[in-house]
Amino acid sequence: MKQYDVIIIGAGIAGASIASEIGADRSVLLLEAEEHPGYHSTGRSAAFWTESYGGPMVQPLTSASRAFLEKPPADFSDMPFLGPRGAVNIGRDEDLHLADQFLADFADSGLNMDRWSREQLLSLVPDLKPAWQHAVYEPDCRDIDVAALHAAYLRNAKRQGVELLCRAPVRQILKKDGIWELTAGEREFRATVLVNAAGAWADAVAGMADVKPVGIQPLIRNMVQIETNPPSSQAMPLVVGIDGSFYFKPEAGGGYWLSPHDEVPSEPGDVAPDELSIAIAIDRFEKVMDVEVKRVSRKWAGLRSFAPDRLPVIGFDSADGGFFWFAGQGGFGIQTAPAAAKLARSLLLGEAPDESLHAVDASLYAAARFS
Repeated sequence: MKQYDVIIIGAGIAGASIASEIGADRSVLLLEAEEHPGYHSTGRSAAFWTESYGGPMVQPLTSASRAFLEKPPADFSDMPFLGPRGAVNIGRDEDLHLADQFLADFADSGLNMDRWSREQLLSLVPDLKPAWQHAVYEPDCRDIDVAALHAAYLRNAKRQGVELLCRAPVRQILKKDGIWELTAGEREFRATVLVNAAGAWADAVAGMADVKPVGIQPLIRNMVQIETNPPSSQAMPLVVGIDGSFYFKPEAGGGYWLSPHDEVPSEPGDVAPDELSIAIAIDRFEKVMDVEVKRVSRKWAGLRSFAPDRLPVIGFDSADGGFFWFAGQGGFGIQTAPAAAKLARSLLLGEAPDESLHAVDASLYAAARFS
């Protein structure tokens, strides 16, 4: 039974990033149940980075991740992970109070936001229907290369000595004399610290380890890719309904990616797109854009997993100092990955936080808040 300092369960963006952060300082095993890492959530992202996403208490993690994503260390990646996009949060006359509230929520954050008129909106979204009169523009929104970021974390983890084992679902977790004993696939392993980066399965993993679950709920998000006449322009920003009912952005082939911004409670598992949700997404898009939807070219669904307060859970469990939570990262896990992983490193290794985290209050995300 091979022993490690740390075993991480889950090789999506959460597990890959923390493995990359600590691999040079601890012996680490990264376990993945699927054939390839990132199958359920990381690989099904809408692929945008915007500082307001997730709300004011998530924003510090997103903002703290920006420098790394824009200019990663040369030995990590020779290319940035962010590309230009911009975002407009749009509303009708009845949504004006939501635009006011949105600006108020981030008034003290230092985020770059501007209230836009319809004329300004039309300069970037020329096919917008007349009802959409109000907007808050976020020029710093970016596209994010999710696959490249995830691959870079896995590549760096391997370079640091981390062992990755796929097709290894965890079947049993026991603790004997302060050491974790895991059965994963057909093999057994031991570790001093267990990191729960299992995403939608985080509460199930906690239960297997006889640790109290924190109430992480997987939610289905549906996405659809469409072709339109006229086609989209790559200069168009991400367009978000300020009432939270949709978002869409142009796709490289001239179409759009869109979502009804749905959150359907689900058991953890491999989820398929729901036809009604896809129809709702297209209907909402057609109420916004004066274009013809020609065909659906692709549709998919993924899981986004939230703690009850919709904030990430990062830190040692209050009842078991050998069980480390790195979960509940919702739909913002990719855009916050660099800062969240650096925060997790400091807590796992007992170090001072990286200077990039100076505006991050770690207590907001501590697992102890659920004790």
